[in-house]
Amino acid sequence: MFQPKAHNPRLAVLLMVTATAFIAGTTLFAKALGSEALGPALHPLQVSHGRFVFAFMAISGAVAIMRPALTRPNWGLHCARTFFGWGGVTLMFASVAFIPLADATAIVFLNPVFGMILAIPLLGEKVGPVRWTAATIAFAGAMILLRPTPDSFQIASLLALAAAVIMGVEVIFIKKLSGRELPVQVLLINNFLGVIIASAAVLAVWQMPTPAQWAVLVALGVCMALAQACFVNAMARADASFVAPFSYGTLIFATLYDMAFFAQIPDIVTLVGTGTILSGGTFLAWREARLRQRARNTAS
Repeated sequence: MFQPKAHNPRLAVLLMVTATAFIAGTTLFAKALGSEALGPALHPLQVSHGRFVFAFMAISGAVAIMRPALTRPNWGLHCARTFFGWGGVTLMFASVAFIPLADATAIVFLNPVFGMILAIPLLGEKVGPVRWTAATIAFAGAMILLRPTPDSFQIASLLALAAAVIMGVEVIFIKKLSGRELPVQVLLINNFLGVIIASAAVLAVWQMPTPAQWAVLVALGVCMALAQACFVNAMARADASFVAPFSYGTLIFATLYDMAFFAQIPDIVTLVGTGTILSGGTFLAWREARLRQRARNTAS
């Protein structure tokens, strides 16, 4: 029987923030592949196919080295999680090819709000006023970065919004699996099933990538594997409603990547938006630390 990871909110936050850096990196790679920067643009289905194939190879290599004691998987939960994960990732990659990276990321990573809300009826988690306030502050920051204009209603923006909803559902299945099986087993099976789904979907649109595109596809897969490892381990160490809002850090890293690779200097709107998101996450972490300290003092 798999023993759940010890409750460790601080480590969970660190892992989640690390995951956001990798996730933002995958959107950067996807944008390069979906544009003509490295050759003829690849279809989003082919980008997501490469993501699953090379992530599975990376995780399989880690499993071969670590040789963890695998248990009997819950195939129903795995299939549901993989289906929503594949759908969300594909829609996300489709959106970043047509709208600015920061805008697409801001829309897509509203998914923690959906994940937190769904954790109440589906996981039975209690979300107090402090968590609601912190999540609302982070949501407000995302709305600032979104820069609502008539352009936000383009098809690509709707694709990003759909990705956010689907990924919010995926968060629930990740949490259900994190308490039943080893994180490495969850990742291995998820990416194995993802390869099957993505391989079937890509047949009609596959084209030969350029050498540069092959390299970026490999980097995208490895980057996603690292992001998943950090994300699943974070979810296993704290309540989903507590950890999920920290994934807004992806917006911050996306802004930094815009500066480094696209020479897009953040304006006052970007600074206010990212600052608001950081305020919400910091407030939540501070409040949780105070509550834990109070509980320890009472117990002693």
